[in-house]
Amino acid sequence: MTRVCLFIVLAAFVIIGCSQKEQEISQWRGPNRDGIYKETDLLKEWPENGPELLWSFEGLGMGHSSVAVANEKVYATGIKDTISSIGKLYAFDLEGNLLWDKEYGKDFALNFHGTRSTPVVVGDLIYIESGMGKVYCLSSENGDEVWSVDFIEDLGVDSVIQFGFSESVLIDGDHLICIPGGSEKNVIKLNRFTGDLIWASEGYGEQATYNSPILIEHNGQRLVIAMTMSSIMGIDAATGEMYWRVEHTQQNKIHANTPVYADGKIVVATPDRNETSGMVQLQLSEDGKSAEVVWRNLKLRSFMGGIVKIDSCIYGSSYLRNNWEVLSWNTGETLVQNKELGGGPVIYADGMFYGYAERDGEMALMEANQEKFEIVSRFAVPLGTDQHWAHPVIADKKLFVRHGDALMVYDISM
Repeated sequence: MTRVCLFIVLAAFVIIGCSQKEQEISQWRGPNRDGIYKETDLLKEWPENGPELLWSFEGLGMGHSSVAVANEKVYATGIKDTISSIGKLYAFDLEGNLLWDKEYGKDFALNFHGTRSTPVVVGDLIYIESGMGKVYCLSSENGDEVWSVDFIEDLGVDSVIQFGFSESVLIDGDHLICIPGGSEKNVIKLNRFTGDLIWASEGYGEQATYNSPILIEHNGQRLVIAMTMSSIMGIDAATGEMYWRVEHTQQNKIHANTPVYADGKIVVATPDRNETSGMVQLQLSEDGKSAEVVWRNLKLRSFMGGIVKIDSCIYGSSYLRNNWEVLSWNTGETLVQNKELGGGPVIYADGMFYGYAERDGEMALMEANQEKFEIVSRFAVPLGTDQHWAHPVIADKKLFVRHGDALMVYDISM
């Protein structure tokens, strides 16, 4: 009897262990979509020419999407030519060996050519939203298609948005949430294993924009925070009902930064200087079914580099300007400025900030708080093509930098 019980317990541990391994997740901008990575024991200063370059790969094709790291693999996407504009998914091992590549379908080559959506990996499945408006569920083992849903053909969206659909889809357990836009199926939830529609929300009936939604839990209320071309919306994650909408505008209808949530408040950053734009903080009601504006900051013009909240401060930069700032989470007031580095994506790990200057192509290691903002180390990204728009990724004590056609992987362990 004892041996039987012991066997059952050991078998249960094996099953649980396998299940956990299969469900390894790689998300856009870190595990909580907030630019914060959980890696520890990382370098606090880099050598003069930057950390050690462990491996690189040139030949991804055109792309602005970040890599995904999961299941001891590194995934990246790219478009090899603008005529066919076929997107390709690449899989590498952690040493940089190309394991396989697989075409998945047409991606975006109309302007600022290249893949947009950072792949989201959940266990043995990987999800990509093409710039042309098609969500693909692919095998993370070989890139084979499991299912796909086309926003235009299947959901009735009128057309591809100007700069291409760019969100990384949102995973909610066994479901997937994305924002096709349009008047009927504005925000949708799908079964992530089959692609079947679970619910469709009319939202505010607007065209999609360029950022990725987040899922929050506020006093027991689970909300999808979604954005379209002039709206921030709070949508019931279970039913798709839109509870509230706050107007938020940008002259080119571009909202490229993912919202950040903490302490019952939401911050969205967009570069414009009118009364319904800029960086805005919203306060949710106790039940999460309404929201009101707390403050707006019209000075920091954060476009698509993202922001990071640490303790009571917000950290970010202005688009194409030498302007990095620390702002108060509570008031939006600028506390500290640094003009030594060009603006661009920002992420955080192990007490340090990582900035990627999109105009100059410099990677920087930064130390900042409410009293200072210092560039500790910096180096020029040596490889790649076109814009420096892809957000860096930290995983396995490595820094992954994608610059167009090239991927570079640096050792940042202590």
